[in-house]
Amino acid sequence: MSGDSDCTRTSPSAGSPSDSELLPDRPKYVCTLSPDLVTKAREELQEKPEWRLRDVQALRDMVCKDYPSLGTCLDDAFLLRFLRARKFDYDRALQLLVNYHTCRRTWPEVFSNLKPSAIKPVLESGFVTVLPHRDPQGRHVVCIRPDRWTPSNYPITENIRAIYLTLEKLIQSEETQVNGIVILADYKGVSLSKASHFGPFVAKKVIGILQDGFPIRIKAVNIINEPRIFKGIFAIIKPFLKEKIANRFFLHGCDLNSLHQNIPPVILPEEYGGTAGKLDISAWNELLLASEEDFLHDFSELVLPCDSSPHDLLVFV
Repeated sequence: MSGDSDCTRTSPSAGSPSDSELLPDRPKYVCTLSPDLVTKAREELQEKPEWRLRDVQALRDMVCKDYPSLGTCLDDAFLLRFLRARKFDYDRALQLLVNYHTCRRTWPEVFSNLKPSAIKPVLESGFVTVLPHRDPQGRHVVCIRPDRWTPSNYPITENIRAIYLTLEKLIQSEETQVNGIVILADYKGVSLSKASHFGPFVAKKVIGILQDGFPIRIKAVNIINEPRIFKGIFAIIKPFLKEKIANRFFLHGCDLNSLHQNIPPVILPEEYGGTAGKLDISAWNELLLASEEDFLHDFSELVLPCDSSPHDLLVFV
């Protein structure tokens, strides 16, 4: 973690190029954070602008030394996501990066064909969307509505893929990397038969990704309109939750006033007692679907393992 002394840090060796320095040129990082967010990142994430690129290089060197065949992107901006998510603790950021790739390789039902066009039916159903306005802390609100899913149309893994792609799109923003996100889950109308699709295996996989396999800061999970059976659902989830995350779950029932204590009405749609108009999923759907090329680049590009020559490329899928 960043501190006041260089002696406690892993930094590139002087006098000789690191393995990663032998790779082809990468895009140059340009910070897009506002002065206020730079200050917030310094205070909350231990991010020091004057050390930022050195921290990235240190993580890159660790990847090349410890996981030379990981087949990961090594761009500054990409690695910076993992450092921010783990408050610039090199070891924890490295483990998060390894987990990120492990999750994608070990659950092909979710991570194959990972592009927005593949989950268009999920988006059109309104199962997952992002509210158009951020909250006062600058956080996007991801709205999940399980009642919009018809199990006979497609398996639950399609929903998980849609959530994952939504998070991938959001985390492209440095503002989101610093501020994190808030989740609003509306369980209105969720039946026992539908809930049964979210068993221990799926629960463990999803929680594992969100907690330890994806570089995003989940600051709050607001559950509303949860039926009685949600106690059973939460009983499945809770054993896999770390205490810090479990403490960020807020169960509001049908109490909109309780919800408004966490998410102000001014950014909420009318469906949740807000003043931001009817819930409109079209804007987010259009934005995500228009990002198809970004995802093809991110997930299907040629990446160079640290132990390969410039002519020995690896396709990571």
